[in-house]
Amino acid sequence: MSDTGWGGPVSVDRWFRGPLRSPLGRRLLAAFLFVALSSVAVLTAAALVGTAQGLTSAQQSDRRQAAARTAEAASAAYQQVGGWAGADLTAASAIAGAAGAQLIVQDNDAQMVWPGRGMGPGMSGMHAAATAAVVEAPVVAGGQTVGSVRLAFTTTATAGRAVAWSWVLGAAAVALLTALAAAGYVTRRLTRPLQAITGAARRFAAGEPSARADTGGPGELGELATAFDTMADDVVRADQVRRSLAADVAHELRTPLAALQAGLEELRDGLREPDTERLATLHDQTLRLGRVVQDLADLSAAESAALSLHRTDTDLAEIARTALAAHQAPLDAAGLHTDTDLTVALPVHADPDRLHQAITNLLANAARYCRPGDRVTISGHHSREFAVLEIADTGPGIPADELPHIFQRLWRGQHARTVAGTGIGLAVVRELVTAHGGTVSAASPIGGGTTVTIQLPLARSDRADR
Repeated sequence: MSDTGWGGPVSVDRWFRGPLRSPLGRRLLAAFLFVALSSVAVLTAAALVGTAQGLTSAQQSDRRQAAARTAEAASAAYQQVGGWAGADLTAASAIAGAAGAQLIVQDNDAQMVWPGRGMGPGMSGMHAAATAAVVEAPVVAGGQTVGSVRLAFTTTATAGRAVAWSWVLGAAAVALLTALAAAGYVTRRLTRPLQAITGAARRFAAGEPSARADTGGPGELGELATAFDTMADDVVRADQVRRSLAADVAHELRTPLAALQAGLEELRDGLREPDTERLATLHDQTLRLGRVVQDLADLSAAESAALSLHRTDTDLAEIARTALAAHQAPLDAAGLHTDTDLTVALPVHADPDRLHQAITNLLANAARYCRPGDRVTISGHHSREFAVLEIADTGPGIPADELPHIFQRLWRGQHARTVAGTGIGLAVVRELVTAHGGTVSAASPIGGGTTVTIQLPLARSDRADR
């Protein structure tokens, strides 16, 4: 016996050794074997009983038919001579002998006609009649019963029953072996994925990040193994992101801290006078340091926004108008022109403060990277199921190779490194929009300009009306 479903031939010993290593495998194998043995035993017993009854019934029918034929032959002999005296019963005896029986013929007075009138069957005949199965049939001549024939069968269907029983027992043995093999196969199929997942989980917990179950399985077990591998991939990816975040935060904090430390040491050692210009420089470094810390706090709050959303039925267009009015001063200071196209209501079930924060971050990003004289336009529309808000600018745009990364935390493009910032603002936008069940995307054509699109589910009442 071999198993090629797991990568190569497996001996009978190894076939059962794997499942027997685990308690669950032993229990499953014991349960399968109990069911298989019980089923085979019941079916075997039923087959044996049914076979015996069938053979007995067939034998009785054959004996009754033999007795009837013998009675017909005796009737013909009786009618030929007009009585039992001188009747030739040789043909009737031959029929009985062919059926494996000894013939006894009696007249209506219970006198023995065959094997001899007035004589008993003899010691052997009496012994055979006493121990054999006897089948009687009346002898009818001229419409009247003139006697009877008795067939004493001394042979049984032992040979046929032995053949039938041998086939039944052979089939039972084959069924038992098949059930044993099936039980081992099923148990192995059920326990091997579990053992692989358990081993992978232990290795992963012991510090082996590449540990995976990497195995298939029937139905839910295969899904469980796939889910474990996916979870392990996500954990490894999250750990890499955490490490990158720590490195990026350290890098962002190191520059203002180093400048602040150097400036304070110069003042302490008397190398520089604490004039207004020098103090303003140090103050700018503290502001930059505070901005990094605030951005990190905003990102942390955005990542947990799904747990702290205070949803209400609100209008996304009105939120956009409010955010634009609140951020108008920085946009004017950057020399940007603003337009709005928010003539239709955009009903959503969301947290107005969180959406206000997301739109403000996008406007702040436009004010930071656009050139004086560029234009920022906010427009909105809706489809059957979604409210769509677009914030477009005519700025320098984003290179195509950088566009897929702009919503990643602490990521800044090559051209953006000359502009003050931490690369957290757009990541906050993505977290806030995603927390509301929406999506955010960006597009930037080759000629310049950037369009950020926020898409949120419409409020249920408005969605039903449409």
